Amino acid sequence: MDDMLINYPRRRVIRSALRPLIRAALHALSDFTIEAKENLPKEGPLLVIGNHFSFLDPVAVIGAVPYPIEYVGGFRMPNAPQSVTWLASLYGFLPVRRGSVSRDTLYASRKVLQLKGVLGIFPEGGSWASFLRPARPGAAYLASSTPAKILPVGLDGLTDLFPMLKRRKRAKITVRFGRPFGPFFVSERGESNRNRLEEIGHEMMRQIALLIPPEKRGIYSEDETVRSLAATQAAYPWDGHPEE
Repeated sequence: MDDMLINYPRRRVIRSALRPLIRAALHALSDFTIEAKENLPKEGPLLVIGNHFSFLDPVAVIGAVPYPIEYVGGFRMPNAPQSVTWLASLYGFLPVRRGSVSRDTLYASRKVLQLKGVLGIFPEGGSWASFLRPARPGAAYLASSTPAKILPVGLDGLTDLFPMLKRRKRAKITVRFGRPFGPFFVSERGESNRNRLEEIGHEMMRQIALLIPPEKRGIYSEDETVRSLAATQAAYPWDGHPEE
């Protein structure tokens, strides 16, 4: 816990060594493309948000950005193989227990942004579905309580990596950066405050939706059929059942 509360950036040597290795591995194992790098701000504070369909999503973002990005991630990673959980432990992240309020992590996350750092978070709160889902409150809270710009990222093809490798083929993986937006500010309290946070969350997801294939935009799709199908996967699995 103490390590997570120290000044940003942390683990500089390890992270600066891992970033090019991750990028090289993705290029070696797939057709890895980074698009719209001109949208990358030169410095923070910056909140990086993206869709979350695969346990490899944070790995791809770390390999694509030039910053010493600090990531917020689930305390448990049930869908990830041991090789990925080992990499996450080595890189380090700010852990959250899904379905509960992780006050220490919120404090540390705000501190990263207050120090003009770069923080990554997946607003959906998990990778259990294949369609875009609504944002959880945490990402909107961080966006509204700090002066950070928000950088949307669209991730595509990461769920295909290992299945394609088993067939001795290369998946096409794309990391696409959108234009930064925000910052947001919420000054009121009570019901109006909660409504505003919900609006910010939807705006985050709409910006991400523009960066991924139309059939994966879920409830943010213009296609009613896609929206209806996505609604069946939109429920948050940890509501009322926080991780232990």
